[in-house]
Amino acid sequence: MINDEAKEIRNGEELNLLSFEVYLNKNVHNFGKITGIKQFPGGYSNLTYLIVTENKKYVLRKPPKGAKAIKGGHNMRREFEILESLTKAGFDKVPKPIFYSEDESILGSEFYLMEQLEGIILRNSEFNKQKEFLSPKLMAKLSLQLCETQAELHKIRIENTPLENIGKPVGYIARQVKGWHERYLNAKTDEIKTELLVFNWLNDNMPAEIKPTLLHNDFKYDNVIFDSENQKILAILDWEMATIGDPRMDIGTSLSYWCEASDGDFEKNFNLSWLPGNYTREEYVAQYEIINPDVDLSNILYFYVFGLFKNAIIIQQIYARFKNGLTQDPRFANLILGVKALMHKAYKSVLENKML
Repeated sequence: MINDEAKEIRNGEELNLLSFEVYLNKNVHNFGKITGIKQFPGGYSNLTYLIVTENKKYVLRKPPKGAKAIKGGHNMRREFEILESLTKAGFDKVPKPIFYSEDESILGSEFYLMEQLEGIILRNSEFNKQKEFLSPKLMAKLSLQLCETQAELHKIRIENTPLENIGKPVGYIARQVKGWHERYLNAKTDEIKTELLVFNWLNDNMPAEIKPTLLHNDFKYDNVIFDSENQKILAILDWEMATIGDPRMDIGTSLSYWCEASDGDFEKNFNLSWLPGNYTREEYVAQYEIINPDVDLSNILYFYVFGLFKNAIIIQQIYARFKNGLTQDPRFANLILGVKALMHKAYKSVLENKML
């Protein structure tokens, strides 16, 4: 299989290497001279770079330009501390965190370093390089592992650990529905009638909450690394939106990414779950209930619709950055079409009372 490849740095997202190298050699043991730097092309939120030194390889995470306009997002300190807490709690499916800096004079923003892990990330953008390896048999194995790992996350004992304090579980569903609607209004660029219809449905049909767990909130194929030797999940990436709350919210978000063969082209950009051998969304739900029967998924439609709603708004925020000239990434130019597609899909799922 193809390892996740870092590529040339996108225009406007370069780093000041001179000050960076001097600073890191003062703060990271045996950092050394930088011999190469590239950028990982995946993701639409925080920026991720491969830093190669004479001694070691690192991964650097930092917010994009203009990120301060998005309240509550791109918090590198929080993401770094979550990785530290998971490591201390004995959960070994995360990269080792190495160093965090709040000094914005170095790279123009806060940032952190973590270890670089060799493995495979199933990105839609790399599909043509990977497709000959992605047999139905392999995809069946990997989709099961993804489901098992998500259930494992929800079983982590967070009581009396720092993880217990990364969120406010009481009233989590209501805050999320209201909060994401407010984020949409703050980033609104076009009139989308289905947004208000979906928001009203979510607000009027809110279920009672169940026992809170750790939530990743962005759990999908391109946020996990598979070990190329035994094809097992090696680590989970991108903990930016992790919190404590109702585990069904986490599952609903994952299902909203979990596209199927009959889904549209835009949805297929999210996840390679449309390939033969993968679970369907309904099969994923059924398998999760077998692995973790303590979580009742009988009302999963609500959480699936919320997942689509949230994803559409995240994309809207990214599109707003592009439209306001805060990023030049050409991938963002037509994202408004994706916002409309996901909102429409959410509303249609409500009308037909099933995951579409």
